Amino acid sequence: MPENETNRYGIIDPTEQNGRRYQVSQFVEKPVLGTTPSNLAIMGRYILTPEIFMFLEQQEKGEGGEIQLTDAIQKLNEIQRVFAYNFEGKRYDVGEKFGFVKTTVEFALQNKEIKDELLAFLEQIVQDASSKKIKA
Repeated sequence: MPENETNRYGIIDPTEQNGRRYQVSQFVEKPVLGTTPSNLAIMGRYILTPEIFMFLEQQEKGEGGEIQLTDAIQKLNEIQRVFAYNFEGKRYDVGEKFGFVKTTVEFALQNKEIKDELLAFLEQIVQDASSKKIKA
């Protein structure tokens, strides 16, 4: 994650690295810029043990007035080791409106059944938007 975007995500504070796997010391939900322990963002894909439910039941609202899974994982991390994996691939951010739209369009373009129709639609939108700019 670029350093200037770390305040938008949960970030891990790794203690130990073995290849692409990290043992996590701490999870920090949306840290203030310049205070982040790393630039390793949490993506929202988890394999958790059943003990997580103990902490979720007790969890109070955190960042943004929401119950943060990251906070519960941090509490789980205090009683058992928690690991993170730095995956290879493209990351999609559907937590924001524009990110959701970009993700939807990109996935739709991978669908053979609708790709051509979607491309024609997008081209028409671009053409319409360009002609409106010229007239304005």
